[in-house]
This record gives sequence, structure tokens and C-alpha cells, in this order.
Amino acid sequence: MPDTATIPERLEQHQVALYLLAIGAGLAAGLTLPSAAESMDVAVTPLLAALLFVTFLQVRATDLVASLRDRKFLTVVLAVNFVIVPLVVAALTPLLPTDDAIRVGALLVLLCPCVDYVVVFTGLAGGDNQRLLAATPLLLLAQMLIVPVYLTLLLGDGRTAIDPEPFLWAFAILIVAPLALAWLTQGWAARSAAGRRADDAVSTTMVPLMMAVLFTAVGSQVPRIDSRFDDIAGVIPVYALFLIVMVLVGLGASRVLRLTPGSSTAVVFAGATRNSLVVLPLALALPVGAELAAATVITQTLVELIGMVILVWAFTCAARRR
Repeated sequence: MPDTATIPERLEQHQVALYLLAIGAGLAAGLTLPSAAESMDVAVTPLLAALLFVTFLQVRATDLVASLRDRKFLTVVLAVNFVIVPLVVAALTPLLPTDDAIRVGALLVLLCPCVDYVVVFTGLAGGDNQRLLAATPLLLLAQMLIVPVYLTLLLGDGRTAIDPEPFLWAFAILIVAPLALAWLTQGWAARSAAGRRADDAVSTTMVPLMMAVLFTAVGSQVPRIDSRFDDIAGVIPVYALFLIVMVLVGLGASRVLRLTPGSSTAVVFAGATRNSLVVLPLALALPVGAELAAATVITQTLVELIGMVILVWAFTCAARRR
């Protein structure tokens, strides 16, 4: 039979390969055209805002209310990310390089739970991605309120490097505005056929937007990583260790609380995956060592995406054995 899948459906079917392709293209562009990195920097924030708008467009207001009612799942996800993760990060902090900018970048990205492609990878691994998607606004709000406090505690003498203004600006541009626009679009779609067509059309852009964000984010930072690789390399084993520990924590918490397989997978991915793309503008806005901090954040993305591909394969194989 002929393949009747639409282009958006085909993109979704091959999205992991496409994301890896975008990262590879970003690496190649950053290494061969380092002069273009500054232009890519400018594109990261608006592209990310557009990506989050499309992400939030899939979260209906009723789904958000429903996620608030699912107290068990929500409590586990919040506890893993804002109680256990800070303890793990505190234990790993002595292993980080001593450079202040690198430490700020590493702590910033490790403390913030992911709200974008974690939904994609959770779904690919057979997890309850819709429940996790509905919880993303709460995860975003909580991290913007709590993470500055944890950063101040963990950085100690480096607390003067933490300026609340970039957090507030990012919260307005990357969270409030896309979420408000998404809900306005949903209201328009509920009232008119034109709105429904617009809603459907915008929803098909998720994979291309994610590819664009990955390409520009990686391409903009690769020259900086390349020039300071000897300094940044020390964070790579820390990132890998964090990923391994949080997978074990998520599996352990899910078993103790007897979560369903779908919810268990969602908890594992929510705890292990970090918010590198959203915190990148925060790293770029830091007053001291911004470029090195941003490169440290993108290094985490590169390590994590390799880990996500392995995790999806492992969870898929485990599901087949059940």
C-alpha cells in the first residue's frame, strides 16, 4: 500500500534523526563559519519563544486543570526536580571546574527541568507525554522562582553574578508571552473555522522549529566551545554522571510509589532532562563570563541528546519484553 502519511507526520516519525541532523549541521556551521555565530545568537531567543508557543498550544487550559488534579504524578515530578535534583547537583558541584563562568553555566542548566523536547522523547519511549506536557507551565514557573535561590546557595561567593533581571525578562518573553498567545489562539480556534485552521497549521511546525533552535543554539556556541574546550571538557563527565544518577532516581521513585509504566517513564525523563535551550538566553545575559557560561550550557545539550537517544532505545526494548 502507498504511504499516505502527511509531511508533518513523516517529520514526527523521524524527529530524533532530524534533531541529530540539526545538531550535526550546527556543529559543522559553527566550526566552518565561526563569524556567523553572532548572527545565530540573535536568532536563538525568538526561535525558542516560537517553539514554546507551539508547545503550549498543545496544552489546553482544561488539561492544565486536570494536571493539577493528578496530585500524585505532579508531586513526584516536582519533588524529583526541586528536592532531589538540587541535592544531586550539590553533591556533584565539587567535581565541576573552578572557573566561575563554567560553574554558573553548569549549575544553571542542571537545576532547571526541561519543558520542550522532553515531551518528545518521553513519547518516543512510550511514556505519558500528554500528562508531562500539561505539567510544563508549572515546571517553568517553579524553576524561575526557585532556581535563583538554589544558585545563590550553591555558588556561595559567586552570588553577585546572579542578577534577577535576566530571569524576569526570560520569564516574560519565553513563558508569559508564548503561553498567553497560545491560549488566545486556542480561544480563537474554539470560536471560528479560521482559528481552527490556524491552530492546526501552527501545530505542524513543532519539528522544524525544534530543528531550527538546535541548529542556531549549537552553531552559535560551537566556536566558543572549540576555543575553550580544554576548560569546558571537565563538565562532560559531570553531565553524564548527573544523567545516570537521575535515571536511577526516577526509576526508584516510580517503583516505590507504584506508578504506571507510562507515568514512570515520564518521571524518569522529567528528572533526567534539563532545560538547556530555555536557560541559554539567561546564560548569555550574565554580566560576567556570559560566552563561556553559554558554551557550558550547550555542552550539556550535546551530552544529553546522546543520552536521550540511548534512553529511548533502552525503554523501547524494555517495553517489548513486557
